[in-house]
Amino acid sequence: MPAYKHLFFDLDHTLWDFDTNAKEALTEVYAHFELKAKGVYPFADFYKHYLHHNEILWDRYHKGFINSEELKWKRMWRTMLEFKIGSEALARDMSEHFLERLPVKKALFPHTIEILNYLTAKGYTLHLITNGFEKTQWSKINNSGLSRYFTNMITSESSNSLKPKKEIFEYALNKAGAGLAESIMLGDNLDADIQGAINAGMDSVFVNHLKKPTDIKATYVIYHLEELEEIF
Repeated sequence: MPAYKHLFFDLDHTLWDFDTNAKEALTEVYAHFELKAKGVYPFADFYKHYLHHNEILWDRYHKGFINSEELKWKRMWRTMLEFKIGSEALARDMSEHFLERLPVKKALFPHTIEILNYLTAKGYTLHLITNGFEKTQWSKINNSGLSRYFTNMITSESSNSLKPKKEIFEYALNKAGAGLAESIMLGDNLDADIQGAINAGMDSVFVNHLKKPTDIKATYVIYHLEELEEIF
């Protein structure tokens, strides 16, 4: 087994439970903008449409077809179009409110803190590589108590690159002072995290919370974070 020293984690959907936190924040957006009175109901449909459009637009963002600002407001705009409401101004206001509420949420995947304590105690140096937005991601890790575990957080904004491009991984390795052979990427996203690691020549752990089938071959596959104890 390689002698890993530097573990590079993804944040959203890997450690920080994005779906749980987003649902809570969207509930607050739904109430704040009185969307039911505007004909947007039930909330379950609003939430379902948001997740659908958010996933599509993140994929487009990962591939460089849209920029971060377009992603932020268009996911709201496209969700509201499902209810025949096409106000860009409303979508932008909703996006701003959502991005204020989302980063203060604290839900993590089971055993996140325990496994980070375990890895830290064993002497590994932990870092984050995330395609999320700089200000938002710092707020997330500070509010959820994760910041103390990580030496560096590399975002798409700070690196001027995006997973799965190899450049963001090269930037992260350089910032961490880490060698490729002693580093490994851990994440839930097959395209961004696992294929990105492959593009960079880095080993990887696919954190398969959702038990997705895959043809992309990670170095290791786990289904629960506590399984990391079997690797490290």
